[in-house]
Amino acid sequence: MNQRLFHEIDKHLLEDERPSIYLQKLYDTDAFDHLPYSIINAMGQTEQNPKYHPEGDVFQHTLLVVDQAAMRRKESIHPRALLWATLLHDIGKPETTKLRNGRLTAYEHDIVGERMAQEFLELFTDERDFIDQVANLVRFHMQPFLAVKNRKFARLDELGKIGDWREVALLGLCDRLGRGGVDEGEERAGIEQFITQMESRS
Repeated sequence: MNQRLFHEIDKHLLEDERPSIYLQKLYDTDAFDHLPYSIINAMGQTEQNPKYHPEGDVFQHTLLVVDQAAMRRKESIHPRALLWATLLHDIGKPETTKLRNGRLTAYEHDIVGERMAQEFLELFTDERDFIDQVANLVRFHMQPFLAVKNRKFARLDELGKIGDWREVALLGLCDRLGRGGVDEGEERAGIEQFITQMESRS
């Protein structure tokens, strides 16, 4: 376990204009080759459905999402938790990605990712509030998309109880914009619709 690397990543996530540059350099070396960091490395070995992710593998998508969040730090209540959540939001995809009926899917990667993010962070810090904030964001990061599409996996009642649904909306925006060929106006409209849905429940 490399505690120093954790703190270096933490610093770059909080301070860099584009943390992706530093993270890509780590990926290109052997920094993510060994546990517990190998869970990050595994994202680079996990392909995605090109229809929804023309930017490429899970790690390339993650880099784009991290940079989107870095642009919006000042909009966040908990910027450190937001940035770590962007890095770890799809950490469950390597374990859950399967080819089903000719297409790649990653069902329940948010649920698996919540556990993995929590276990990873607990190796480096005992800051319970921070760990819980990141784990909750990872667990619920798909909810804005699921709610707007009226999918059966939407859990808005459960989400409303955690108190950070606006942070989930911000992460959801970063996640949606961190893809190739997206319509920013359309994605923003979807997040606004999600916010309206959540406000109507409060």
